[in-house]
Amino acid sequence: MDTILYLAHTEADGSLSKTALEALSAVKSLAKGLGGGFAVGLVGEAVQAAADSVAGCGATDFYAVQGADYAVSRYATDTAACEAICKQAGANLVVGPATARFSRCLPGVAARLGGRTDTQCTGLAVDGGEVVVNRWYYRQRMESAQTRAQRPWVITVAPCCFMPEEGCAGSASLTEVAVNVTTRTEVVGVEAPSADEQTIRPEAEILFVAGAGWTKKQADGAAHMKQAEQHILGFLEGSKASLGSSKSLVDLSGEGEEVLSFMTHLHQVGQTGATPRHKKGLATCCHGEEPHVVGWRFITERRAVNLDPNCGWAQGKADVLYVADAFEVMTKVNEMLGK
Repeated sequence: MDTILYLAHTEADGSLSKTALEALSAVKSLAKGLGGGFAVGLVGEAVQAAADSVAGCGATDFYAVQGADYAVSRYATDTAACEAICKQAGANLVVGPATARFSRCLPGVAARLGGRTDTQCTGLAVDGGEVVVNRWYYRQRMESAQTRAQRPWVITVAPCCFMPEEGCAGSASLTEVAVNVTTRTEVVGVEAPSADEQTIRPEAEILFVAGAGWTKKQADGAAHMKQAEQHILGFLEGSKASLGSSKSLVDLSGEGEEVLSFMTHLHQVGQTGATPRHKKGLATCCHGEEPHVVGWRFITERRAVNLDPNCGWAQGKADVLYVADAFEVMTKVNEMLGK
């Protein structure tokens, strides 16, 4: 029988992220399928509030490594903390969220424990008494269902693949785990771009994708780059949406053409870019060709704005197509968001 451990880290406000709660939901389902229980391990500056928020999740034990050294992401301290919790819990099946922090340290934990790791798993189930994980390969064109005999087995769960655990608050009794670690680095602060300039953010409710049409000549015969930037950034600020791009738009920079100043290849959605999993998506000024739309297949509700009624989005690739000028549409939308 596998001994299951759920690992998570707290956010800056001491809470658990949506991605962490999704991984907890996956662990609960896994434990139920195996007919056993599971333990929870938390890392952060102060984890009692986070533990209380999931106290009723059904875990048998709650382990904690906390203190100022664990307030922020750092490989040395995070790896040592997670390793200590795994050993304390005696776990041979470890599951955590595929956040930036744990995607960096958990493979190292698996190596220290002499185990194996599978990252960014999109499915976690039990089949014939065996734990089976799903992963995508080859730019999300091939999906595998795989299992391992090797233990310990460390698994990270990709965002937006499970419903987050809810309604299980209570009072948790923590078992403090001692960690002996020394570091040569000191975190003096964090610098990060504002939300409207970041790469694709899985926690956002909406994905807003901009196409190359924003940079083309408009009805008056001139391109309006500054106005396009204002419309896009205004919508991102008002809706807190995540920003994506078509390949044709981000490729313009390599062709020496004027581009949106905040757009990079990290925003690219499609066959050679990202495959987001947002609940809603809005495409503007892109034609909806197959290499781009393949990156939309996990978007639950798709909408697009395009002047061409026969564009790719109209061929059954969008739930709703607005045949309209994106500049006019976003002007009106931003006015409504500002009220």
